[in-house]
Amino acid sequence: MGSMASPQTLSEQDRRLVAGWAAACAARVLPLFEAEVPNDLRVRDGIERVRAYGRGELESAGEIKRRFEAGRAAGSTKVPAAVAAARAAGQASGVAHMGAHALGAAAYAAKARFLAAAQGQEEAERCAEVEWQIAAMSPEVRRALAQLPELGTNSSGPLGKGLLTAGVLGMTISEIQAALADATQPR
Repeated sequence: MGSMASPQTLSEQDRRLVAGWAAACAARVLPLFEAEVPNDLRVRDGIERVRAYGRGELESAGEIKRRFEAGRAAGSTKVPAAVAAARAAGQASGVAHMGAHALGAAAYAAKARFLAAAQGQEEAERCAEVEWQIAAMSPEVRRALAQLPELGTNSSGPLGKGLLTAGVLGMTISEIQAALADATQPR
């Protein structure tokens, strides 16, 4: 039974580190969801649980079992920015299972900003969100995220070929990973 963990998993210590960052990314777009579905608390609760997991207050096994709850809230609305905000929280909730979901949380948060932006401001809003996300990383979070395989190169997790590799999501993750690579290069 010696199956090897995916390189997208990260150690439990690193998953807890990146959980706080993923929760912060998702929390920035929470108002986009709550404006449309104010009585659905699953997204807010999911973000709080990710924060608690990151602080070591919740066990991995329990959070792995509950990881889909926040993302399911995306079905409560048809407003694209609100759906993306719920999916950001859903991806953040998945960090207890696999650290690569932190990049998914950031990508969906940037997509939510893109979708909520005024016409003609979409890309500027997305870029501003990505800049915030990169600036919000501690050196420890940068180190942990830099261990993840490049988007689309490893099929054993969310960074494999699929939803996160396409469009705004893929562009965002690629930009974050490029910034991580730049930060780890010797000067």
